[in-house]
Amino acid sequence: MMIQPIVEGQGEETAVPVLLRRLRDEAQAWGLDVGKPLRRRRPQLVKKDSLQTAVRVAALRDCVGILIIFDADDDCPKELAPALEEWAREAAGGKACAVVMANREYEAWFLASIEALRGKAAILPDATSHPDPETPRDAKGQLERRMPSGATYSPTVDQAPLTAHLDMESAYRHCRSFRKLVGAFGVLAAAAGVAPDVWPPAAWGS
Repeated sequence: MMIQPIVEGQGEETAVPVLLRRLRDEAQAWGLDVGKPLRRRRPQLVKKDSLQTAVRVAALRDCVGILIIFDADDDCPKELAPALEEWAREAAGGKACAVVMANREYEAWFLASIEALRGKAAILPDATSHPDPETPRDAKGQLERRMPSGATYSPTVDQAPLTAHLDMESAYRHCRSFRKLVGAFGVLAAAAGVAPDVWPPAAWGS
């Protein structure tokens, strides 16, 4: 049983499988795996025809569900994601399908969890989380402010390792879009017949 992701960036190609497998392990949804993500440019993910083409390609793979995940940037996920999800489901051939837009960027979830990331990807040992992590337009720049002077954040190098150490409980508590992801994972796990007894975990403050 497999979830098939569709992502936007090169960093997400490696980071999203790490994150989904961590959620699987947290949910004890054993037997559920994650396929190699399909990558599409953002303009392709917000237009009906090209989004549906990507979903049809994903649905040809031996998967039980499809997860489309990309950055909201300046769009409002609450307004745009439902329409995209409707289009995606039309093309999914009856397979479970969910759209999650990280608000504003995937890296906002790191900003909610900095204390767990200290010492990783040059994050300073005294760095602290952003009080409102989904607000900054440049979450990547915010990460670099929590690194030594001159250090840079590279999604292709740093995104997956930081995802491996992300404090998912903190991200859940402080990021609405991460809560959306957690909910979407529960829906996809249920479609695979491995829905956890309690989801999200009670300790996360659901």
